[in-house]
Amino acid sequence: MNAKILDMDELTQRVRELHAAGKKLVVTNGCFDLLHVGHVRYLQAARALGDALAVGVNSDGSVRELKGPCRPVNNERDRAEVLAALECVDFVAIFPEMRATQFIRASMPAIYAKGGDYTSETLNAEEQTLLKEIGAEIRILPFVDGYSTTRLLEQLRKTAK
Repeated sequence: MNAKILDMDELTQRVRELHAAGKKLVVTNGCFDLLHVGHVRYLQAARALGDALAVGVNSDGSVRELKGPCRPVNNERDRAEVLAALECVDFVAIFPEMRATQFIRASMPAIYAKGGDYTSETLNAEEQTLLKEIGAEIRILPFVDGYSTTRLLEQLRKTAK
C-alpha cells in the first residue's frame, strides 16, 4: 500500500497539518480510469498552484453511475496507486459518492482545480456552494486537446475489431 493513499480521516489529519504549517492545498477529483498525458499535464498544472496536491478518486460504484456499466476499466485501488506514483500528487483519497462534496469537506482546499472540459456553469452546484462556504478559489485549467479516456477506449474497440 502506498503511503500517499489516505482514507478520509487520514486526509483530514494531513490537511490540518498543512494548514497549521501555513501551506496552500490544491485539490482536484475525477475518475482517472485510464491515465493519459492529458491527466498528467493537468495534475502537474494543478500542483503548481499550491504547496500540495490532493486528488480525490471516484470509487468503482460512482464511476459506474457516472460513466456506465462497462466502467471503470481499472479498479479504484489500482487507479489510486497509479495517481500516487506521480511526483506531482501528494495525497490520494477514494470517495464513494458520485459528487466530491465529502472529499472537498475533508480536504478544505485553498484551491479547487478542474480541467478545461469543465466551466463554472458545469461544476456541480452543491460542490460550488461548499467551495464558496470554505473560501476556496476555483481554477479551471486549460484542456489538453486530443486526450480523453473515452476516446482511448473507442480507439481500443476499433483496434480490437
